Amino acid sequence: MTNEPHSRAALPLAPSLDPALAAAHMPRQFRPLSWRVVWIAALALALGALVALVARLLTALIGLVTNLAFHGRWSTAFGSPEGHHLGAWVIVVPALGGLVVGAMARWGSRAIRGHGIPEAMEQVLLNESRIPPRMTWLKPVSSAIAIGTGGPFGAEGPIIATGGALGSLLGQSLHVTADERKVLLAAGAAAGMAAVFSAPVSSVLLALELLLFERRARSLIPVALAAALGTGVRYVLEGNEPMFPMPAVATPTLLALAVYTAMGLLTGAVSVGVTRLTYAIEDAFEKLPVHWMWWPALGGLAVGAVGYAMPATLGVGYGNIAAVLGGQLALGSMAALCLLKLLSWSVALGSGTSGGTLAPLFTVGGALGGVLGAACAGWAPWLQVDPHVAALACMAAMFAGASRAFLTSVVFAFETTQQPHGLLPLLAACAAAYLVSGLMMRHTIMTEKIARRGVRVPAEYAADHLERISVGEACSRTVVSLRAAQRLGEVRAWLAQENPANRHQGFPVLDEAGRLLGVVTRRDLLAAGADEAAGVGALLRRPPLVVREDHSLREAADHMVEADVGRLVVVGGDGRMVGILTRGDLLAAHARRLREAREASRHLGRRGAA
Repeated sequence: MTNEPHSRAALPLAPSLDPALAAAHMPRQFRPLSWRVVWIAALALALGALVALVARLLTALIGLVTNLAFHGRWSTAFGSPEGHHLGAWVIVVPALGGLVVGAMARWGSRAIRGHGIPEAMEQVLLNESRIPPRMTWLKPVSSAIAIGTGGPFGAEGPIIATGGALGSLLGQSLHVTADERKVLLAAGAAAGMAAVFSAPVSSVLLALELLLFERRARSLIPVALAAALGTGVRYVLEGNEPMFPMPAVATPTLLALAVYTAMGLLTGAVSVGVTRLTYAIEDAFEKLPVHWMWWPALGGLAVGAVGYAMPATLGVGYGNIAAVLGGQLALGSMAALCLLKLLSWSVALGSGTSGGTLAPLFTVGGALGGVLGAACAGWAPWLQVDPHVAALACMAAMFAGASRAFLTSVVFAFETTQQPHGLLPLLAACAAAYLVSGLMMRHTIMTEKIARRGVRVPAEYAADHLERISVGEACSRTVVSLRAAQRLGEVRAWLAQENPANRHQGFPVLDEAGRLLGVVTRRDLLAAGADEAAGVGALLRRPPLVVREDHSLREAADHMVEADVGRLVVVGGDGRMVGILTRGDLLAAHARRLREAREASRHLGRRGAA
């Protein structure tokens, strides 16, 4: 029996061990990129072009339904229901659209209900990004009917869901991994959003914050290429003008910036209320004594009634956002738009019809900011608040608070308006809204629905702590080993003794020259039926599983999982054994992470401080 701290004697691998076999058990060090990324990127480019064309078709289909339902004409022009001559009959139109959507959901797929992003998140987290193929046509058609008949939604949610479904379908038809299929799903979603809003960077950020749950080169590159091409196709088809043009704004003063930050705090609180209102309405529909298929029609009646009072609340409402940012609405009109759009949209979404959330949240937030900005400009001009900037900042802050897609909100507002001097107010307001939302609400408008189904959604994306620590830093250098020639009965008698050295669950086995032959577990040593006169070396079934000192603990942990073992022999650069790494060592490596996160301390002013 030996108890040799490896710091005193490095033990080599046995020369009889087949080098090819030993190499097969060495985990490779992962590179950030491989040639597979080129293949996935090529697929993402093709997908980006396809989704951009699908986005164009979807907007045309929405325009066709809108023109037929409200204006009685055959046209695919993307317009607003405003200006119709239906009178009070306008109340019935959204209900009829909801009836069709309810029937499609019941006999097609329930997954078309809602705004699409939570459902895509659920497929990514639970189903290896496999979206049913029928969703590639059910979601856009149902959304076109819902929005075209007056549903107060934007076209972005359905096209994001459709693009994701197309990416998933492509991934299911090819021989790719689940991670690569997730990348294709996110690439399709990003391309769809980019094609609708001409906002490639925020589309990539949306995919990172709400779908990929990671930021790695192998996923970022394909998604970015798909979004870039989706935007390029939009430029060809529709031009490169900003989605929401607004007058040029000046650099804000420090006082005005403080006011915009306060508006962000208020908007963050409102976004929490909006989220809770939406799900409270959904819960109320759940209690109705009618089948859920009829809920969209009932919600449509409410949408129609609000639309009869204020026609601007009907349809996608992109023109409303542009009017608010451009200062084309009076104070009373903006206040009415904020309240009535919120009422119409929350009831429609709670009823389970098909549509998006981004444009309605921007409309409500922008109108709220417009009201606050106009009030400040009229009653306290010394604050130097620009109503246009206030509307822009609160528009983005509303989405940042409701979804916690912080970077997406900031960059989206910038890309769709192309106002560089708005970046600072956007950053401050969205950060403030994010802070309030995080303190007041556990889940977001995107995650509450699937969280209720038991899905755990990552809330924060942090670097892998195990990737930061090398095996050499965490392994045990004191190795208790056995000799291959030792009798099994002798070893069992030793294990029966009260000795700290024999409490390990695995022991390296050495030959007479001190070379490593393999690893034997306590279970193997105590297994019934083994000949006690046999040597320990007879229990070895495979070459030793080893890991190098310069590998990361993440690579070592993956190696343990793949090999289904609880310990690895650690070797140095020359192939000699220097220690052993166990599952306990992996858990112990997290102690520093927990200490850094939880233990508060002060260092300046201490004696001996440098």
